[in-house]
Amino acid sequence: MKSFTKKTFYTFASAIAIFASNIAGAANLVVATDTSFVPFEFNQNGKYVGFDIDLLNALTKKIGVTYTLKPMDFDGIIPALQTKSIDLAIAGMTIKSERMKAVDFSYPYYKTSVKLLVRSNNTDIKSIADLKGKVVAVKTGTTSVDIAKQAGAKTILQFPNIDGAYLAVQAGQADASIYDAPNVLYFVKTAGAGKVKAVGPDVYAQTYGIAFPMGSDLRKKFDIALLQLIEDGEYANIYEHWFGTKPN
Repeated sequence: MKSFTKKTFYTFASAIAIFASNIAGAANLVVATDTSFVPFEFNQNGKYVGFDIDLLNALTKKIGVTYTLKPMDFDGIIPALQTKSIDLAIAGMTIKSERMKAVDFSYPYYKTSVKLLVRSNNTDIKSIADLKGKVVAVKTGTTSVDIAKQAGAKTILQFPNIDGAYLAVQAGQADASIYDAPNVLYFVKTAGAGKVKAVGPDVYAQTYGIAFPMGSDLRKKFDIALLQLIEDGEYANIYEHWFGTKPN
């Protein structure tokens, strides 16, 4: 009886330790993001800020977990999710059928489109159709790469960060760049003011989602929290803070 009691105690203690370890591991999530995507996530005075960051803060608070942010290049995010070295990623990632074969996505949290960026004195390029035979600068691993190929671009210059693509246009190394409309318009108003311009209509409507490893239990929790933020108006407040208007 004494031996059984002792054995039971150690078994129980071991189970408690494993359970506590699992809870601790689940409580502090590792979240990947690409911190060069203004105004969704970027470094401002040594601190990561942006629409995605504020949304992430609200979501994790609603769920009751903490997180550690792990900045990485955009094209490294899906491989990191597949190896489960991160728990999730929020990085203005477009929900695409091809990506859904590799990772799970949350409900869409942002609707957007892509836009063209050219030098201020460019009068030849007015739409995607005008990219045929041109040199186009894009960000590696993004939807823009596919769009440039479909448009018949002569050369596609790929950069790990979109700023490199914009600067290539500005310097005359590329005829145009394609990227998500909010980021293009932000660059035109700030660093590229007077040097580059946005042209043509917004095209290729797309939605962003939070990405998870396939089969992750976290997806449902984040979906519920996202719907709660939309219903209680907190999502609209975050959206208006960064985009100056209420969400559609």
